[in-house]
Amino acid sequence: MEELRGLFAGLGLKGVETFIASGNVIFTASSGGIQVLERKAEDRLRAALGYEVGVFIRTEAEVAAIARYKPFKASQLLTAGAFSVGFLAAPLGTAARKALMGLKTEIDDLHLHGREVYWLCKKKQSESTFSNAVFERALKVRATFRGLSTVSRLAAKYAFSPAAT
Repeated sequence: MEELRGLFAGLGLKGVETFIASGNVIFTASSGGIQVLERKAEDRLRAALGYEVGVFIRTEAEVAAIARYKPFKASQLLTAGAFSVGFLAAPLGTAARKALMGLKTEIDDLHLHGREVYWLCKKKQSESTFSNAVFERALKVRATFRGLSTVSRLAAKYAFSPAAT
């Protein structure tokens, strides 16, 4: 994680931290567009690692909104095997939205909201045919998935207000 922090600090970002060992990087950027920063970070990671890595930046307000968004009923969440959020670079187009809904199964429910895909797995993830790789192949877009508990912990730790409206 130290190397990852260094790569992001090398982009001129301030207060660079990592959050758990899953590639979540927290930082402050003084200026520049998010898409430009995503591309710069992807270029730096590709140069350092030798392979493509998708970067999906969200603001504090966006993380808080993602943490508090409720696409499924509370009763469904109580019995779910897993509940994850997929981060996308841009909202899905019509064809990709249709392809996404085609990935629903008896145990996998999917919900699209903005640049996020919410995945509710009714059983263990190991019993599911859905995965990040399946998603990317079917929709031909990059994504990264995180458990909603990780997103909620991230929002809480950095004092975003997931309970705020």
